[in-house]
Amino acid sequence: MSEQVLIYDTTLRDGMQGEGVSLSAEEKLRVVHAIDGLGFHFVEAGFLSSNPKDAELFDLLEREQLEHADVVAFGMTRRREVDADADPALGLMAESSVPVCCLVGKTWRLHLEKVTRVDAEENLRMIADSIAFLTGAGKRVVYDAEHFFDAFRDDRAYALRCARAAAEAGAEWVTLCDTNGATLPDEIASATRAVAGELAGSAGLGIHTHDDAGCGVANSIVAVEAGARMVQGTVNGYGERCGNANLTTIVPGLQLKLGHDCIDPSLLTALTETAHLVDEICNVTPNPNQPYVGRNAFAHKGGMHIAAISRDTRTFEHVDPAAVGADRKLLISELSGKGTVHARAEQTGMSLADGDAARVVDRVKELESRGFQFEAADGSFDLLIRKETGSYEPLFRLEAWRVVAEKREDGRVQTEATIKIWVGGERYLRTAEGNGPVNALDRALRAAIGDVYPHLRDIELVNYKVRILDERKGTGAVTRVLLDATDGTDTWGTIGVSENIIEASWDALVDSLEAGMLPSRSHHTRRAVTEPAAPR
Repeated sequence: MSEQVLIYDTTLRDGMQGEGVSLSAEEKLRVVHAIDGLGFHFVEAGFLSSNPKDAELFDLLEREQLEHADVVAFGMTRRREVDADADPALGLMAESSVPVCCLVGKTWRLHLEKVTRVDAEENLRMIADSIAFLTGAGKRVVYDAEHFFDAFRDDRAYALRCARAAAEAGAEWVTLCDTNGATLPDEIASATRAVAGELAGSAGLGIHTHDDAGCGVANSIVAVEAGARMVQGTVNGYGERCGNANLTTIVPGLQLKLGHDCIDPSLLTALTETAHLVDEICNVTPNPNQPYVGRNAFAHKGGMHIAAISRDTRTFEHVDPAAVGADRKLLISELSGKGTVHARAEQTGMSLADGDAARVVDRVKELESRGFQFEAADGSFDLLIRKETGSYEPLFRLEAWRVVAEKREDGRVQTEATIKIWVGGERYLRTAEGNGPVNALDRALRAAIGDVYPHLRDIELVNYKVRILDERKGTGAVTRVLLDATDGTDTWGTIGVSENIIEASWDALVDSLEAGMLPSRSHHTRRAVTEPAAPR
């Protein structure tokens, strides 16, 4: 096992600078616990003196017990021409209960001239005085050398002097920051090696990169290979502009591929769940193509690929999905072969003959030529397998359905659906109102058969998407409807395709309920359809 690499999370400070990301203090506290649950070593809670929400979070954290992470307060070096012990922000950090303080200071002469407007020697004193003041107050200090790689490119000697000043003043860690995210990996590696030689172990070396050139993760990894032993970043790569280095990619890369000791392997299995939880708290749509934790990270569509995966997963998977808490997905499409059908059938508790699998493949190709898309409709595909192999059992037999939509003088639109169906020799007629045709049909259908199939009460529709397949035909175009449903344990997709949007919606709706009642998903005992029917 290689040396340990500590993980420093700045989601709640640097990550909050990303567009559209804003959390309450209570939501930030949930993120803190999620990060702590992964076993990260540092969690930066924000600017202690920046805003009321951050101040409230630090107050909340005083009453919390974390298992793995040290809480970090972020701040800046002292103001120019002000003693460190007279700087109000540094005073708040010194008096706080947090064990670790992170100070950011200038390194690049461009910023000294244009931003802080101090000379190079005063900047060195600002760095040293601020760190010495906090270490004197009993704090462990992480020093973030802002724009370090730009500074190193511009004036190598002065950039190294800034790093050395921080280490000599007592900083536990000196972090090299690619603040503009513009540096490429070879420059990161050579500069990091130079600083490692300069500090000679007097302080730990950290790396903090941004993703403006698309190299945030790569830059963090090459910095570790060059001597850094602490990596800063954010969950899911949140951050200003193109975001910060993504810890959900960096951590498994360092641990699973390079053998570094980052976090407990048993905690790494929570990575996918935690990444999605933080997205949910931040109200961010998860990136399906994100490495390791994205929905498509271990999704296979090509028939030859799936056949190979069934023999040896290493053929098309670079790591075991279970190591990061992810699931393997086998996507069905016109590109699929019999291996895909066999694999999916086995996942749902079925065993097929080759002839049955071949017939399913042919049917999929036919339907996809008409606009179906089964890779997003696993529930409909599960039913298709059963329909083509003779094991399909419908929940009911449809006699008719009717939908009436009425727009009234006051502007309100009222939708009413009536269905007539047969279940177990009994005829059911139900009418229901809804906020649209799909909602009204769903209510009417559940009212008709909910007592016969109690598990339907656990199934909820969570997404409804419509796509016009041939816009040139205008209102006569074929419509594809995709529904997502869940029973609280599993989630599945279903599909309907028709020139009539309500018919397409009905087909997807029925599939969503029938797929939820399959033995592989139904977690409740069904009542037999021969039981006495509910009053009609």
